[in-house]
Amino acid sequence: MWGSTIGCIVTLILSLLTVPFAAEAQQPAHLPKVGWLDEGNWTDKARLYATFLEGLREWGYVEGQHLVIARRDAEGHLDRLPGLAAELVRLPVDVIVTTGGVPATRAAMQATTTIPIVMADAGNPVGTGLVASLARPGGNVTGLSVMGSDTVGKRLQLLKEAAPRVARVAVLYHPPAAATVVLLREAQAAAPALGLTVLPMEVRTPDEFDDQFATMLRLGADALFISGGPFGSAHHRRILDFAATHRLPTVCGPVQVAEAGCLLSYSTSPVALYRRAAAYVDKILKGAKPADLPVEQPMKFELVINLKTAKALGLTIPSTLLFQADEVMQ
Repeated sequence: MWGSTIGCIVTLILSLLTVPFAAEAQQPAHLPKVGWLDEGNWTDKARLYATFLEGLREWGYVEGQHLVIARRDAEGHLDRLPGLAAELVRLPVDVIVTTGGVPATRAAMQATTTIPIVMADAGNPVGTGLVASLARPGGNVTGLSVMGSDTVGKRLQLLKEAAPRVARVAVLYHPPAAATVVLLREAQAAAPALGLTVLPMEVRTPDEFDDQFATMLRLGADALFISGGPFGSAHHRRILDFAATHRLPTVCGPVQVAEAGCLLSYSTSPVALYRRAAAYVDKILKGAKPADLPVEQPMKFELVINLKTAKALGLTIPSTLLFQADEVMQ
């Protein structure tokens, strides 16, 4: 009897000891690794990264349990992006998520032609040559675009509604950022129907701002279109200070610029984009090819109006425009 009891106890102990080892054996040998390549100009990227993680959880992924995320942040220094992208490729990662549009995506494309790349917030991926088409991207890049078919024209229309006397709109663009060149062309195409004239203002380095600001005033610019992109984002405070000093209405894309003092912001919700980026990661980790995943264009845009800026400019925003706004900043 005692021998039988001892035997049972020994068997129970051995079974308990082997449970952890059995559980370890059931753990996947390789967790998928997601690279996160951030150009790092906006301070709210932490919130957007958290949104991306929420999106992953909706698809059944918890960081550390179902996948690993390797983050690389250029902190606004775009010249660091190629090196950071190369680091992610060497790890290696299974997919790279790029933020900030063209520079991060271009760096990732130069680092790899095989690892899938998901753009979280590309400006104009076709116009800038990141993908062959929205429906059939081709190559190893897909993701989300922040631009609709007539986003630029809509921004100019909203500017004209808010400031009817505006006639000559200066457009600051940064040639190394291809998306801003495309934006300039779209503004030039849309302006005549609105009775507007576009004044192209090329800025390649921060040292050129003062000369171009002086040129704007000499040419009679009475409004300013902030084209955005990493360069414009990095220097938006300087641009807005100039516009405020000379009482120029401004229109922009990112809502962060409206929060900083831009009169009107019209763009898609970045939160929605980053949550959708997680869906692309899920599809790719399950075997989908980027070339077969259409690039999504935003279906909903948000209009933000800064009434404090309007008051400083002496503008009365029409009630019809206020009614359209998703947010009115007092």
